[in-house]
Amino acid sequence: MKQISILAIIFVPCFAVSQSMWTRANQLVHQTTTQPEQIDTWWSDLQYNSSVPLVHDDSVLFLYRGNATSVEWMGDFNGWGYVKDFPNKGKKITGTDIWYLKCRFPQDARLDYKILVDGTNWIIDPANEFQQWSGVGGGSPNSELRMPQWKEDFITVTNPDAPKGELTRDVLINSKSLGYQVTYTVYLPNHYKQYGQLPVAYVTDGYEYMHPQLGNMITTLDNLVYQKKIQPVIVVFVDNREPVNRANNRRMNELAMNSKYLDFFSSELIPAIQAQYPARTDAKNRAIIGTSMGGLTATYFAFTRPDLFGLAGIQSPAFYTRPQIYKLCDDNSELQLKISMTSGLINDTSTDSRKMSEILKASSCEYQYREVNEGHSWGNWRRLIDDILIDLFGR
Repeated sequence: MKQISILAIIFVPCFAVSQSMWTRANQLVHQTTTQPEQIDTWWSDLQYNSSVPLVHDDSVLFLYRGNATSVEWMGDFNGWGYVKDFPNKGKKITGTDIWYLKCRFPQDARLDYKILVDGTNWIIDPANEFQQWSGVGGGSPNSELRMPQWKEDFITVTNPDAPKGELTRDVLINSKSLGYQVTYTVYLPNHYKQYGQLPVAYVTDGYEYMHPQLGNMITTLDNLVYQKKIQPVIVVFVDNREPVNRANNRRMNELAMNSKYLDFFSSELIPAIQAQYPARTDAKNRAIIGTSMGGLTATYFAFTRPDLFGLAGIQSPAFYTRPQIYKLCDDNSELQLKISMTSGLINDTSTDSRKMSEILKASSCEYQYREVNEGHSWGNWRRLIDDILIDLFGR
């Protein structure tokens, strides 16, 4: 077996405020009297320098300006309200309409958040230019906190020199196993016919993985193939949304260790892909990839049908929803699967992922495990997709 404990993504640094800006902010926060023109000038400087939230070392000063009776900050750091002991209620700077909240986070953290005004109005931070889209079925924007040592991964940014793969979008398949229709999109690497038979990755929550503001996986694939970091690979993005009513996302049923969903893949989807595309047919060249409930499904598929899936990419797996997954994996300790697993450390699934990591450590599986200081968010998952693809399909 092979294990990696914690890996951070490192590229270009984000902006952090100077010591003088941080000191000035703390002086204003603790003053008992303030002059309006003084506050206006300070606020204008913050906005001009894109310094909201104000970040210095491991400290953060969340700020909001507006008329309100209460202001709270909700996000990955307090489980979006589920972690009750996190002090998220803002205080007002005396004599002003500016609210603040002081926090401390790891210096390489990246977190989603929103501002809750008067207990009912959820808004993105109007003074923060950085946003991350999240949510089932496409979601909506959250504001994004970037700590000083967090680095953007440019493998997720379009490279004009990288040849673009081909997409066949929204293919409809009538599933007898499920009793309804499913759509999927197929990615083929540029000039794929020159490569002969290709490995295949099947991706659940396919719409989100493809979405440019969520997973943006198409760009990552193009860049990795161009840089020769992975083998050219066919990727099948399976959409969990109902084709005629995209607002109806069936993932919570389909991805909950659903034997009918596995049968759909084994008896219908995989044969359809192999009949139409130059797909390799051996399990060691076929992957299942997913996040959250999809991470649970990737684990379930690989350990239930290792003859079909020899590779599994598991992101922030929702093992807590089906704890029987541990016994399933523990009872198959002799399987030689290749597994890449990731989790955030801030109100994500690291406790459950570490438990599974111990099971994998005792098995014959080759596996990689990474943790980052992020929450349960597409900002976390998008930047780790390249690591998973390199683990599974690296040259």
